[in-house]
Amino acid sequence: MALPKIVLFYVFTPLADPEAVKLWQRTLAERCGVTGRIIVSEQGINATVGGDIQDVKAYVRGLREYGPFKDADVKWSDGAGEDFPRLSVKVRPELVTFDAPDRITVTGNGVAGGGTHVTPREVHELVEQRGEEVVFFDGRNELEAGIGRFRGAVVPRTQTTRDFVADLDSGAYDHLKDKALVTYCTGGVRCEVLSVLLKNRGFRDVYQLDGGIVRYGEQYGDAGLWDGSLYVFDKRMHVEFSPHAQSLGRCAECGDATPRYVNCSDPQCRRLFLCCERCTQTGTRTRCPDCVPVTGN
Repeated sequence: MALPKIVLFYVFTPLADPEAVKLWQRTLAERCGVTGRIIVSEQGINATVGGDIQDVKAYVRGLREYGPFKDADVKWSDGAGEDFPRLSVKVRPELVTFDAPDRITVTGNGVAGGGTHVTPREVHELVEQRGEEVVFFDGRNELEAGIGRFRGAVVPRTQTTRDFVADLDSGAYDHLKDKALVTYCTGGVRCEVLSVLLKNRGFRDVYQLDGGIVRYGEQYGDAGLWDGSLYVFDKRMHVEFSPHAQSLGRCAECGDATPRYVNCSDPQCRRLFLCCERCTQTGTRTRCPDCVPVTGN
């Protein structure tokens, strides 16, 4: 592969026949030779695909030939080669599985009633103007936030996106209702729904970072309000915005800073946990903290 690239994009728009769009997307991706994950629903499309740059460009050109997707905000990043083992194209009830399909309304202009979209520059202006009134609210799960997040961000107690509704409904964050809440996630798609859920809960001043962490990193790298590494859902598993990035993650064995997640060796577990390269290579730690036997009994 001469120059591997990965693209990430989503479009919220009503689709009358998601199955037909699924078949078209599979045909287009296979013809162009790209792999990755594509989700289609009545709410639109959400995808991350990769391959050689020429193949990915051909895929994006084909994508934009379909009217509802012609203005898709496509985010590009460098791949590592064979970042996705296969192509997966599925139809689901939701683009992002909050298990709340009836809580949002999607129109030709996107999700109705969500937060105010703000660019990375506008986020900085908001912080400069309102200081401690601004609170960053992570729209990802705890595992993702474990290696990187916005400075001082609130990280909800979630293992999956499905956990957000119950966590918000618990009232755990109601004390922030008078704050300016800036939601953020990897590419922006989760915040489209999360910001609606927050507003429905009574949060009045809600914003969402346009383009997500990816767009922010392109503009400010590690010189802004972001700290650490960005968790990604492909073979790379994490990316940094500069060679100087300091991951917030800590090795479960030695405590050194690391962005590396590995699978627990226990076949009944296989959960991801943080383990630095040295401890992984030496075999010092192979099982997650939950599976390591308690000693001294």
